[in-house]
This record gives sequence, structure tokens and C-alpha cells, in this order.
Amino acid sequence: MEFRLLGPLEVIEDDRSLALGGGRQRSLLGALLLHANEVVSTDRLIHAVWGESPPPTATKSIQVYVSRLRNELGERRLVSCPLGYVLKIDRSELDLGRFEQLLGEARTADPPQAAQKLRRALALLRGPALADLAYEPFVQAGIARLEELRWAALEQRIDADLASGRHAEVIGELEALVAKHPLRERPRCQLMLALCRPAAPTVLVRRGPRPGGLAPPETATRFGWSMTANAL
Repeated sequence: MEFRLLGPLEVIEDDRSLALGGGRQRSLLGALLLHANEVVSTDRLIHAVWGESPPPTATKSIQVYVSRLRNELGERRLVSCPLGYVLKIDRSELDLGRFEQLLGEARTADPPQAAQKLRRALALLRGPALADLAYEPFVQAGIARLEELRWAALEQRIDADLASGRHAEVIGELEALVAKHPLRERPRCQLMLALCRPAAPTVLVRRGPRPGGLAPPETATRFGWSMTANAL
């Protein structure tokens, strides 16, 4: 069984997407997955599903949703306890678990291998995390954390590509990132580094002003970067 958070909420078994029910039932599952293998109290689940205005029947409704999910996931997956419920999964069954494992492996790999592992991690993304629950208040902190993880993987992959000598190959990607996210500093610095490397002389000469306010190559030294004669 495969649990997916890195995109719309989805559970896959034998190449089949399981029926997860309507919005409230999916919200409950999302709350359990964000705290997989932890006890999530009934009160916390009620707040995740209904916010500040739960109906009088909220506790009973939670029991109904849990029962329906057990029919899809299995009795041993979703366990009741005195304080609430636990969704038991192996981290390898969760796309986020595999994503974080690849990020960890990349940190100790040489640059070409790190870039490959980070590409595999980024390939797990199917769109914005928990896209179908994006407007639910209870997932906002989780979504923000997952978005920062995505940025970390992307920026580390570009670092690995630069360290592998693939400067010219990442310039177009970095230009697009800087144009779309002008306030994010690391892609801007990575672009300046890529442009100042000797491996990309023709790009340095002919592309002119950079997006997001970056200076053209001939003024790059004003930003503290030094370029060799070969780069000019």
C-alpha cells in the first residue's frame, strides 16, 4: 500500500486508487497521515474536520469516518486507543518518507550521485502537497513544511549540478526560478555562480540583463564575484 501526500491525497494498492470518501473523511485521513504512527486525539480530529464549529454529532461522525476508512485500509492500519486513533504505516509506504530518505542520502553522496537522488526525490512530487486539502486550516503548517522541503531538494539538486560542472545546463532553469521567485536569495546566488563559471562563456556574453534585477555579466564583479579571462 502506498500513501501519497506530495500532491492530492491518495492511497494506492495493487495499482488501484482506493476510495477515500468525501471531503471531511479525506480531511480526517490527512490529519492522521501528517501524524502517522502517533496518537491523534478525537478532539484534534474534530477540529481538523470541522474547525471551530463542530456539530453535536461530531464524535459519532468521526467514528463513522474511521469505520469507512478501515474498510479500505484494513483493521490493523487504523487503530483505536483510549485517547484517539493511530494510523500505522511504514515510512517506506509514505511518499514523504521516501522523499526525506533520498534527501538524507544525497547529503552524504558525491555531487553526481546526489543530483541523481534529488531528481528521484523531486519526481515524487505530483503537484502542491495535499492540494485537495489546501484550504483546510489544519494542514497549513504541514503544507508550509512540505513546501520548504521541496525548495531544499530543488536548491540542493542545483548545487549538486553546479558542483558536477553542469553550470550551463542549469542557467535557464535558474533564470525562470529567479523571475518567478525574485525574493528567494539562493537561486539568485546560484544563477550568479553559474554565469560566472568558465564553462558558460557564450551564455555570459550574449544574454544581457538577467531576470529579477540581476546585473549583466560584465558588471558581475560589482557583486563580489571574480571571473577568469576565459569566462569573458
